[in-house]
Amino acid sequence: MKSLQQAAQTAQNAEKKAAELQDGSTLILEQLANWYNSFIKLLPNLGVALVVLIIAYFISKYVDKGVRRLMANKTQASVKRLAGKAVATIVVLGGIFIAMSVLQLNDAVQGIIAGAGISGLVIGLALQGSLANIISGVVLSFRSQVKVGDWIETSDYAGHVMEIQLDKFMLKEADNNIVIIPNKTIIDNPLKNWSLTPRSRIILDCGVGYESDLEMVKQLSIDTIGGMFEQQGDEEVEFFYNEFGDSSINFMIRFWADATKAKQKHQALSDAVIGLKKAFDAKNVNIPFPIRTLEFNNNLQMKNITGSQN
Repeated sequence: MKSLQQAAQTAQNAEKKAAELQDGSTLILEQLANWYNSFIKLLPNLGVALVVLIIAYFISKYVDKGVRRLMANKTQASVKRLAGKAVATIVVLGGIFIAMSVLQLNDAVQGIIAGAGISGLVIGLALQGSLANIISGVVLSFRSQVKVGDWIETSDYAGHVMEIQLDKFMLKEADNNIVIIPNKTIIDNPLKNWSLTPRSRIILDCGVGYESDLEMVKQLSIDTIGGMFEQQGDEEVEFFYNEFGDSSINFMIRFWADATKAKQKHQALSDAVIGLKKAFDAKNVNIPFPIRTLEFNNNLQMKNITGSQN
């Protein structure tokens, strides 16, 4: 009797499970059918979205090349690449958002925009120093006051500008060493650019003996330097006596010369020294050595000590 009841109970349970499985299968099939129907309904929109993405992709390629051509000879190559990629990325993102709107995914678009804003804030705080250098690099690339090939002095370094990259500034010093400086340092500190002006003022310090004819020395110096270096416009050779030195009367002579690099300035100064020395020698003008006179107030007696053999 009990076995018959257990068998009946087992049969009922089996029927219930079968019914549940059937119901579950039915729900799955219904869900799949709904998805299929939705897919069929959205198929035109999906095609439109796909076309939008393809168009955005090709437009981004042309925009990238157009931006680079537009910025040709106006800035550094690294900045042109950055600008082209940035504009192309904006075009692609715009295409993605339009495609998502066509697919009626407005809620997803809003979520992506909100997430991108928060992510951008976090990334910006984490990479504050690097972003500062990149922004400074972009600013430097658009500055006409400094460009590749210029001779500059900044942050206790001097040399030729080899390259202005997005994050660093590369100088080649006179001793052939390469100095890499963060762009932010260049922006935040004074910068002297020798190449901005084609001519520089050269200053030469010298001195003549106290016995010299000072008026003659002055005119001789001005004529000599003026004959070596042509002065243009309002430029002139300037001569000033500035002090009574220990062994000479010292003077300063200033003149203008073509110099867009430190080497050219040193060369002009060297030529001026050679020319002035030759002119002084021809007129017997003395450029004295430093002299020290020692005076003793007491008489010193020198005694000759003759050695004797014991």
